[in-house]
Order: sequence, then C-alpha cells, then structure tokens
Amino acid sequence: MQYAHGVSVAPAERRVYGVAEFNRRLATYLARVRDVWVEGEVSELRRSAAWATVFLTLKDARTGACLAVTMARRRFDLIEPPLAEGERVQANGALQLYEARGEVSFRAAAIERVGAGGHAAALARLRAALAAEGLFAPERKRRLPRFPRAVALLTGTDAAARGDVVAAIGARFPAVRLVIAETRVQGPSAPAAIVSTLARVASHPEVDVVILARGGGSFEDLLPFSDERVVRAVAACPVPVVSAVGHEQDEPLCDLAADVRAPTPTAAARLVVPDLDELRGRLDRARDRLAAGPARLLERDRTRVERMGERLRAAPGLLLERRRAALDRSSARLGALSPLATLARGYAIVRAGGEVVRDARSVAAGGVVGVQLASGSLAARVEEVRP
Repeated sequence: MQYAHGVSVAPAERRVYGVAEFNRRLATYLARVRDVWVEGEVSELRRSAAWATVFLTLKDARTGACLAVTMARRRFDLIEPPLAEGERVQANGALQLYEARGEVSFRAAAIERVGAGGHAAALARLRAALAAEGLFAPERKRRLPRFPRAVALLTGTDAAARGDVVAAIGARFPAVRLVIAETRVQGPSAPAAIVSTLARVASHPEVDVVILARGGGSFEDLLPFSDERVVRAVAACPVPVVSAVGHEQDEPLCDLAADVRAPTPTAAARLVVPDLDELRGRLDRARDRLAAGPARLLERDRTRVERMGERLRAAPGLLLERRRAALDRSSARLGALSPLATLARGYAIVRAGGEVVRDARSVAAGGVVGVQLASGSLAARVEEVRP
C-alpha cells in the first residue's frame, strides 16, 4: 500500500521483461534501422583468414565518437586496394544486436572510400590495367648509360629537388652537361605540362638520360605523377628515365614505368653519373698494374724457361732409364719363353739324327739318341720302343 498526500493508492500493474526477451524485442526494433550510410575514419581493424567476419571501428575525427562495425570477410576482401586504418570511408548497412551480450553494432554491406581514398581506389584500378599491358614489366627496363653526354633534369619551379640534383652531379662528375627543364608539377594542369616538357628534353640531341624529380608532398600533391598520360609518356620516352618523386615510402605510378626508381633526388644523381674521384682511383690502380705488368711477365717467362731447362737436362737420363726398364721387361719375357727355362724345371730334349724326337715310333730299338739336359747332354741307346 502506497500513500500520496495522505491518500492510500493501490500499486500499478508492473510489466517486467527477462533479459533474453528484452534483447529479442530490442533486436526487432533495431532491425528497422537499415540502409543507413555512416561516415568516419577506420580504426581498430581486425581481420583473420580464419574468421568469417571482419571487425573495425568508425571514429568521428572531430568528436572522437565511435561505432563498432562488422562486415562479412568475403565482401571486405573485394575492396581494392585493401582498407587501412586512418582512411575515411562511408559504410552502408543496418543496426544489429548481439543478443547474447546485448551489444549493438553496425553490420556493413558496403564500404566506400571518400577523399583520398577514392583516388587510391582509382589508382589501384589504373595500376592493374597498365600492368596488364606490360608497361611495368622488368624486361622493358633499360640500363643507364655509363658516361652520359648530358643529363636532363625535369623538376618544378624553384624546387628543392633541383638544388639537390645539381649539387650532387656537380660534386660527382662536373664534366657532364646538365639540361634543366622547369615545369608545373602540381595541380590539374601539371600532367599535361609534365608530358610536354618530357618530350622536349628527351628530344635534345645530347641528352642520354632524364631525371624526373619532385620533393615530398601529400597524396594529392603527387597525383600528377600517377596520371595515365604521364605514366605512358615515361614508358615511351626514347631515353632512359630515372624517377625520383616524393619520399622513399611514396610510390607514384611513374616510378613503376621508369627504367630506374631512386628513393631521393640526390640518389638519382648518384645513379646517372659516375664518381670522378672513384674513376681517378681506378685509373691510378690500372696505371700501377700496367707499370708492374712487364716485370711480372718477365719473371713468369724466366721461371718457365728455368723449368723447361731442368726438364731438358733430366730428359736423357729419364729416357735411358725408361729404355733400360723396357729392355729388362723384354729380357724377362724372353727368358720365360726359352727352352732352357723348361729344361731347368727337370725336362730334357731328345734328338735322333739331329731332329727333335716327338714320336716314339720315329726311332728304332738299338738306335742311338742324344739327350740334352739343363746342364750338359748325354748319348743313349734305345732298348725298347713303346708306342
């Protein structure tokens, strides 16, 4: 019994839900929120080949508010290029409740990049198409000339990259001619300007290699160097191209089409010209080898002559020894075949009338025969013949 202002009031009927029933009702209500687009930055991205679901969080960069998002892995894996944390995206999907834990999440059916992410997806498609044409194939890359007559530097106006390249080339090989061409390297008109300038410097009669240089910048700043027109112009350039665009971690598509990629403009300068000090050192070492060459040659020939003289002096004795050994072997073979050797083993040779007796019937009883022994001989009379 409750009292209100001194008046007794019967308790109202109370409806109480179990947790499971409440979660089911809540899930039914949340299921009505569907086909909604939500925008935010990707964070806490978790994906495993063993999971059927990908988990991530969309964060509001301004307020820090977060929304848990899930997506089927087979759908997530179709996103090209793969999503990375920090990218800004728009996700389309519906709310859902994990009833066992009472957790609300956003089930995404599609995720699209916005801002730079859209450009990244377009570049991924362009990269795949150009690669399929063979523009990035290793076998079409050309070797840089060892001693270029002239090096063309294509860069932006007042670019820091220009100073780095000029200083490095001047320090390494001041004899080379440097052709500098400044052009727009940023903004909507930059791709056409780069293509035109590249064609002009490549047609110079003495230019043997071109350096395409630009310092670091944002993703959008470097987009002209991934423009299809620029990439095709680099691939079709009649002389080798060294790409030194952005920082080492950047990879505009012109890097892939160029014959050589340099991580920095200074590194590009080291690639296109030799080091004069190193060349002088090699020349000094070659001169020393040439100076020492005749003496080494003479010593080698003197040693060879001495060895030949020793062999010639020893040759007669060696020949006589070989002939003596051969004679001894022949004598031993002849001795083994001699009848005297047979007699020495206890045999005898019987002759009758000067002929060797081989058949008992060739002599008669009472006849005289000669018997030769290993030592001496004797005469004998035949008493009996037994055929």
